Amino acid sequence: MAFSAGGSFQQGLSGLNAAQRGLEVIANNVSNASVVGFKGSEAEFSDVFARAFNGARSTNGIGLGTSLAAVTQNFKQGNINVTGNPLDLAISGTGFFKVQAANGDNIYTRNGQMGLNNEGVIVNSRGDRLQGFPIDATTGRPSDVAQSITVPRGNIPPAATRGGNLELNLDARATAIDPALTFDPGNLNTFNNSTSMTVYDELGGAHIMGIYMRKESSNDWSVFATVDGTQVDIGTSPVAVTTAPAQSTAASLQYGVDGLLVTPANANLTVDMSRFVTASGVPFSSTGVAPNQFTFDMSNTTQYGSSFVVQNLGQDGFESSPFAGFDVGADGMLTISYANGQLVKHAQVGLYRFPNPEGLQPVGSNGWLATNSSGPELVSLSEDTAFGIIQSGALEESNIDLTAELVAMISAQRVYQANSQTIKTQDSIFQTITNLR
Repeated sequence: MAFSAGGSFQQGLSGLNAAQRGLEVIANNVSNASVVGFKGSEAEFSDVFARAFNGARSTNGIGLGTSLAAVTQNFKQGNINVTGNPLDLAISGTGFFKVQAANGDNIYTRNGQMGLNNEGVIVNSRGDRLQGFPIDATTGRPSDVAQSITVPRGNIPPAATRGGNLELNLDARATAIDPALTFDPGNLNTFNNSTSMTVYDELGGAHIMGIYMRKESSNDWSVFATVDGTQVDIGTSPVAVTTAPAQSTAASLQYGVDGLLVTPANANLTVDMSRFVTASGVPFSSTGVAPNQFTFDMSNTTQYGSSFVVQNLGQDGFESSPFAGFDVGADGMLTISYANGQLVKHAQVGLYRFPNPEGLQPVGSNGWLATNSSGPELVSLSEDTAFGIIQSGALEESNIDLTAELVAMISAQRVYQANSQTIKTQDSIFQTITNLR
């Protein structure tokens, strides 16, 4: 009978080493249990098997112990904790944020604790810049290239009125106005109904626009318009630019027997401001940035046998206004809000995922680098079902289950004690053999 004390000691020693490495992984998990977005690790072990010198397999060979095969990361979802801070971002589901380090490295993370630096750039606690896709002001779509997101804190520039909509009902029972009476906004006998709204010039100046409805016959109405008390031209197509016509033009509306608008067919009225000037003598289109005409949608006007009522007035112009705040939507859209109620889509935070996230290389601070093993990044700017959603004002907690880790710690301790016992037993046997006479 052959006895190999060296192999026995090696087996016990490998068991001790494996238990020690397992405890290190558990200790690291426990120490990061309160770290936002932390993903726990798991130690994986494999046996060590001895081969014959000629490479042949043995049917009754005994292994040489165990070894650490890999330490893998567990990317399961952590609990979501609501914080109320708009720059706390949590991912519910699959995906990573991408931040750019000072050295240019692209780092992927689940830690959504963000803030603004002194330049207004969204950064994490290390100063890494959150990457997003700027929104094109013309198309309203995100660009194709990700870059750092800077939150503008200045005033929103003014926008001149370029379109609007009217929703109202004209009383079909109203009496037609005598054609001999010329329209006069100061004479109530020359029109049936009126309403008003605020419109804006190119510099954000506010002006009161009056709209006057005059019944000509059973289903025919004329529409007149004034701005700050000055009558302006209005028509059913782009109005010819004039300076001082003898009589401002009016638009015609015709309704069918069902009370719905028939003419104009496109239901649009165009208002021309070319002969209107502000109180200081500045033309309405003072900057020359855009034409001085705008269009109102009248498709939701009716003529029923009930009282005149205005359901809604709307227009797209606004004055300059200070920054009020911002918000990040579930699709990652960062929207800036201003004191005048305007909302501007500024940038979209993308989510990234990988074919093999376990192949990502940890770099600390809850960050990973892409590798050949992880595969290329895949990005989504929509509510793709393969990706998660972003929850603003919340953070994803660590996915560590402390109870499970403590049980694993007890188990690893028992394994360590058992391997220590095998070494002690082998030592006792070896001592007995050496003491034989």
